[in-house]
Amino acid sequence: METAGTGLVTSLIIMAIAGGIIGIIARALMPGPNPMGMGMTIILGIAGSVLGGFIGRMLNLGPAGWILSIIGAMLLLWLVPKLRRAAP
Repeated sequence: METAGTGLVTSLIIMAIAGGIIGIIARALMPGPNPMGMGMTIILGIAGSVLGGFIGRMLNLGPAGWILSIIGAMLLLWLVPKLRRAAP
């Protein structure tokens, strides 16, 4: 029997695994050093998926899935170090 919290936990685990895979692929495709831990890689992958989905909806591309998620994560991977250097 499934409880109400089980679906949420399963969704979070799937998001973490997919985010990790997307983050690892984005880091592998980006040139140069990318010093960050696995937690940040997962967050980057999840955020990249959200950004990629948003871009896909704006451009009316339909469900482009993994490709736009990886592109979104690569964009964030490029942008985050620039924002860190600009911060006081």
